[in-house]
Amino acid sequence: MSGLRIIAGEWRGRKLAAPQGDTTRPTADRTRETLFSMLVSRLGDFEGLKVADLFAGSGALGLEALSRGAAHCLFVDQDAAAIRALRANIAALRAQASCDVRASSVMSLGPAKEPLDLVLLDPPYDTGAGAVAIDKLARLGWIGETTWVSLETAKGESVSIRGFETETERDVGKARLHLMRRTG
Repeated sequence: MSGLRIIAGEWRGRKLAAPQGDTTRPTADRTRETLFSMLVSRLGDFEGLKVADLFAGSGALGLEALSRGAAHCLFVDQDAAAIRALRANIAALRAQASCDVRASSVMSLGPAKEPLDLVLLDPPYDTGAGAVAIDKLARLGWIGETTWVSLETAKGESVSIRGFETETERDVGKARLHLMRRTG
């Protein structure tokens, strides 16, 4: 997929490598633009935030957050081609100091030291993997009371996760973006 690039911030306009093969579906620029617009209206800005990009693929979501001022991003993906593209993108942006890349399943993450500010999930469509991951990450302390959670699903996919409320959803192309928070 050509044309994958950072939308705003320090690295605005920089191109990103997409993983080879068809196991990864990069989030379209328009979808990312809509997502970050939704997040900015709630967060204000990304300055100093601790972020996770799960089912990371090329890392476009997490790198976008870092470009906009996030302090640190944890990237998790288990696909070898995705990890290669992700590491190449991080190196091209010289962002290694603010990135933690884990070549593993999201489900293999252990307990968190502290909750993150923002968790971005873009799992394979129509699998329910995002809901399962969010539930587990909340139990392990990655998602706290003030954490914003963004989940991208297929347009027709609805999401219901015990202990979470969807603050807003938006359809963009073939995708549906869900912004959620814990209910307490």
